[in-house]
Amino acid sequence: MRIFLVRHGESLGNLNGQAYRQFGDHNVPLSQWGYRQAYEAGRAIGLHLEKAPIGGTKKLRVWYSPFLRTRQSKDALLDALPAELIGDVSEDYLLREQDFGLFTEIYDHAEQRQKFPDEFEKWARLRNNSGKFYARPPDGESRADVAQRVRLFLQTLMHEAARGSDSVVIVSHGVTNRAFEMNFMQQPVEWFERSDNPGNSDVTLIEGTHAEGYTSSLLHQAADRRPEDASELRNAYGATMATTPRQDGLP
Repeated sequence: MRIFLVRHGESLGNLNGQAYRQFGDHNVPLSQWGYRQAYEAGRAIGLHLEKAPIGGTKKLRVWYSPFLRTRQSKDALLDALPAELIGDVSEDYLLREQDFGLFTEIYDHAEQRQKFPDEFEKWARLRNNSGKFYARPPDGESRADVAQRVRLFLQTLMHEAARGSDSVVIVSHGVTNRAFEMNFMQQPVEWFERSDNPGNSDVTLIEGTHAEGYTSSLLHQAADRRPEDASELRNAYGATMATTPRQDGLP
């Protein structure tokens, strides 16, 4: 079985936290650079499959989060892959971003504390006493909550694998992808606490068999834009939406 875990490309929220307030977390789009990153992730997966082809008539099974930035990343990735490799493509709400509740549209911790002082202090205490994995933002999800719903998705994935769908691409979010890897690789909570989110459009490859075990490795690390470019875009992030991605020179 091969699973390609892909984090979405650079979004406007990665450039400027105010984008979450402007668009809403579920509707934050990719930047033009984020589209290019996701396209290159698709090329990396395609090159890997050239070296280790999918057997017989099998094709890639693609899953993605319903958030705009993951849907756009999925589109860019599919544009980069040969059409003959692509099988069923489906959205699953279980792959969505972690819900931060009251803090969802407030990127800055200082503003979170100012607007919701009691809730912020309680969350801070939980993080200090119980760890980030278990601490639940007010009206939101803890990372443990994300891991639980990802385990539900994993049941669907393994059911399909039993029917022959064993080459899978999952386009999702940093915490969600880590939760998937944790569940699939049967890693402890300590592993999650000390690990970091993958970068935008990084591709993690999980492969192996149930009998022999599975390994996890970074297949592709996306190129980042120059720091000076990012600084400039943070001041005008609204102009970088990936609404017309094919204008950036990609085929």
